[in-house]
Amino acid sequence: MTTMSRDRYVDFLRAWSILLVVLGHWVITALVREPDGRITAPELLAVVPWTQWLTLGFQIMPLFFLAGGHAAGGSWARARATGGTAAGWLGRRALRLLLPAGAYSAAVLLTVGVCAAAGVDADTLALAGWAMGMQFWFLPVYLLLSALTPALHAAHRRWGLRVPAAMAAVAVAADALAVGAHTPYVGLLDHVLVWGVGYQLGFCWRDGLLTGRRRVPYAMAAGGGLAFAALVALGPFPVSLILVTGQSPSNTDPPSAAMLAWVVAQCGLCLLAARPVRRLLERERVWRAVRPLGAASMTLYLWHMLPVLAVAAAFYLTGLAPEPAVGSGAWWALRVPWLLLLGAVLACVVLALRPLERGLAALYGRTAPPPGLHRAGPLWLGLALDVAALSRLAERGFAPDGRFPVQAAAGLALGTALVMLTRRPTGARTVPPRESPSDAQVTENTR
Repeated sequence: MTTMSRDRYVDFLRAWSILLVVLGHWVITALVREPDGRITAPELLAVVPWTQWLTLGFQIMPLFFLAGGHAAGGSWARARATGGTAAGWLGRRALRLLLPAGAYSAAVLLTVGVCAAAGVDADTLALAGWAMGMQFWFLPVYLLLSALTPALHAAHRRWGLRVPAAMAAVAVAADALAVGAHTPYVGLLDHVLVWGVGYQLGFCWRDGLLTGRRRVPYAMAAGGGLAFAALVALGPFPVSLILVTGQSPSNTDPPSAAMLAWVVAQCGLCLLAARPVRRLLERERVWRAVRPLGAASMTLYLWHMLPVLAVAAAFYLTGLAPEPAVGSGAWWALRVPWLLLLGAVLACVVLALRPLERGLAALYGRTAPPPGLHRAGPLWLGLALDVAALSRLAERGFAPDGRFPVQAAAGLALGTALVMLTRRPTGARTVPPRESPSDAQVTENTR
């Protein structure tokens, strides 16, 4: 498939989402050198409450799931048409996510182990481990939605827009129980249901159900926006779309009805912007700037907090960095050189990781499960272990209480190994379906 046949707008959404995630995390990261030499990270959203409004611009995860559903719907449809199985499709797709995540985790865990053995302060190690794992919440949710894709897509083919509507209704009911009846475990369902609405809307978008009538995107944007405003103004939900310590209920842990409204509104705005942005992307100069960012999306997503730790060690531990009061005018003015410096360091990190990316691509070619895989017990067990391990790392970081996370590390290693070692039955032959780069997972960069 040629470059011109790809949907450039989907690639743009990937690049734009990654850019805002990285910038958002960097902007709200505040570092302070304590008198005893330790580095602490005050929570900007709690220290300067008005900054919670900034999350309306930086909470861009709905577009991850919308673009992911768009890509996954087409990929699974082609796999079915060429004789692929759900297990084979899922195994190959999951491995594209697990290999770079596993390589990143191995590097971080090795560093944690060395630092712990060297006697690094437990609080400092826990803070660094949390910073390197804060983005991991996305991975288990996306793996779960990928595992559910065959069933979700079958429901989409039969019921269309009624599927995300039903998921939204169940999500609101679960949130009502979690908030009103104080049943937090019911609310955990919303991690899949709320983000799953965006994912399912991606199926609908690809098949023209959202763009056949121009009123639909307008209704989504306006209806979702008004519902969000009402839930914040009249209901119990905060404006922040990122977790703020001590804030209850939260819009993200688990995703709330307000977050669901924001998902619908943001997806509607995305559809409204599609036509003018596509015209802009037809210009080769613009496309050449967007394409590399999308191709490096997984690397950027995983590694973007490493520059923060590097700059903290170079400038804060040494006392070289100026430290105006967090949230002051001088502090905001210093955000400009802060972002430029972090961007330069991240660019160096991406360049240095290119050999690793090529190695992971070669490893994927040798270990990816076959498209026609049927007997997949080890695959499902491996994915279950990976989801549990990634969830634990996302919740507690890579160094909880300054200690090495033995269970999470073992679970991730074993789970990924089981997915990699899944093979076709002896003597079976399958022909892998042709798959375009745009069919790759929304965070893929291992081709």
